[in-house]
Amino acid sequence: MADKVGVDSAGTAAWHVGNSPDPRSVAHAKKRAVDITSCRARQVASDDFHVFDYVLAMDKSNLHALKQLQPANSKARLDLLLSFGSLPGFDQVPDPYYGEQDGFDMVLDLIEAGVSGLIDHIVAHDLRLPQ
Repeated sequence: MADKVGVDSAGTAAWHVGNSPDPRSVAHAKKRAVDITSCRARQVASDDFHVFDYVLAMDKSNLHALKQLQPANSKARLDLLLSFGSLPGFDQVPDPYYGEQDGFDMVLDLIEAGVSGLIDHIVAHDLRLPQ
């Protein structure tokens, strides 16, 4: 579906704009054959709410911030990523930055579960995509 679905990542604050991912994130993603070394942090822009059908947050705090940033006439659906799929006991993706190394693997597990559910949702509800 890569030719049918565009994906991007952005933060609600500008603290890390232009920075590379945390080296621990790079290492844990690499173990799953995902190369994020070329990624650079950017801040959510008002155009994002017009370009993307879904603007998804990792946690409730960022979802609240996105709701404050969303222009009134935008098309984007705001939600938590894990509202589409999760692992038992999680409704938000925790920030692994201050935790142990295994927190990065847990975050990737949660993101994979959320994305898998999101793909299922998109395929089931969007007639423009292959069923």
